[in-house]
Amino acid sequence: MISLLAEDARPDRGTGILELVQLLVKPETYDKWAPVLVPAASLAIILLFLLPVVATVFPMFAIWLERKVSAHMQSRLGPMEVGYHGWLQTIADGVKLLAKEDIIPGGADKALFVIGPVITLAGVFVMLAVLPLGPHLIPADLNVGLFFLAAVGSIEVLGILMSGWASNNKWSLFGTIRLATQLVSYEVPLGVSFVTVTALAGSLSMQEIVREQHGWIWNWFVFRNPLMPLVFIIFYIASLAENKRAPFDLPEAESELVAGFHTEYSGMRFSIFFLAEYVAMYVVSAIGACIFLGGWHTGIGPLDHFLQGSRGGWGGEAVSLKVALLANVIGVSVVFAKAWFLIFVQMWLRWTLPRIRLDQVMDLCLKFLLPASVVFFVASVAWEVVPWEQLCRSLPLAERLPRAIVFAFYSSLVGLWFKWFWSTFQVPLQRSVQEKPWVTSGAFTT
Repeated sequence: MISLLAEDARPDRGTGILELVQLLVKPETYDKWAPVLVPAASLAIILLFLLPVVATVFPMFAIWLERKVSAHMQSRLGPMEVGYHGWLQTIADGVKLLAKEDIIPGGADKALFVIGPVITLAGVFVMLAVLPLGPHLIPADLNVGLFFLAAVGSIEVLGILMSGWASNNKWSLFGTIRLATQLVSYEVPLGVSFVTVTALAGSLSMQEIVREQHGWIWNWFVFRNPLMPLVFIIFYIASLAENKRAPFDLPEAESELVAGFHTEYSGMRFSIFFLAEYVAMYVVSAIGACIFLGGWHTGIGPLDHFLQGSRGGWGGEAVSLKVALLANVIGVSVVFAKAWFLIFVQMWLRWTLPRIRLDQVMDLCLKFLLPASVVFFVASVAWEVVPWEQLCRSLPLAERLPRAIVFAFYSSLVGLWFKWFWSTFQVPLQRSVQEKPWVTSGAFTT
């Protein structure tokens, strides 16, 4: 088991961004300028890739996608006028927010009111530093990366608490108190799910956790044992609560608190909260993709061998720059695809489930998720102790057999659920459209 608080010394080759720098420059240049080149390369990934994509392109597309998803679910068209199928509508809204007046209430604490949205956004962006996007693409490969994510995730909460308190508005204060109650509670089952993954991987490094899931799809941690899919569900529910997404959007319940903690904000300060929410959607989805769904691994054995082998070349040979670049392009695409799927599920749940009461939110956490997460953690550790390789030695696939069975069982459950969903909702809808062609559903015209 890899040490949790210290990395193995590898003097002959680097890891992550360090190895990529070694490929890009000559050995003598690397020996001379390594203390400068490595931080510069990490900063370049953040400034030239992560910030432009996650801070601009992603929120614009995510907001447009959520509008279209909600429209399809409600048999509407959604944005259609500005650009093809309304894809420029988000840009138009951003220009409108830039033109709005920036108002600070007279009784507000001006300093906290101004800095609150900035801290909220910064708390989300700082988590991007330890998220692996490929075999070499990770700005900071910390050996305590998962612990870092759990720790800095609270910075966003501090920014929102500052904003709600500084607004000098009772609705903002009520929303802030709700948020503090909700987030402090749901951080516990979320942390237990992190600990469960750490116990399976033997490391807190995000890159090491991803590497432990190479190979076929049943090697992903979500299929590691019969209880890990349930741990993933607990993680996902807790992440919804941490993101204030429906049905856990009580801190900004418009039917009760006007707009919750950001009631007094307008213009670009309001849009910063909106931006932070959508970036946080990507962050928690990327975390789930990395620690449960294989990260930049595809789940296809030979292709994963290529991705994992790109750190040492085929058959242990020295890796070439072209191979490394190709592997990282594939890795980025896979991580984004998995994250976008989880983001779509967040949108799906928002427009499917009604908002629940605060006492129901707390009951779900303290009476169900917390004890279940602890039980699943103990059971998962016990499962790892069982010598499956020796017990299954005479059977095909050896130690892979239990994971393959878990994968087949849960895949069958998902398939049966989709079959039930289609026959219950989609087939009657299509039949009604065919019988009444003059009543055309937006779901089939968009």
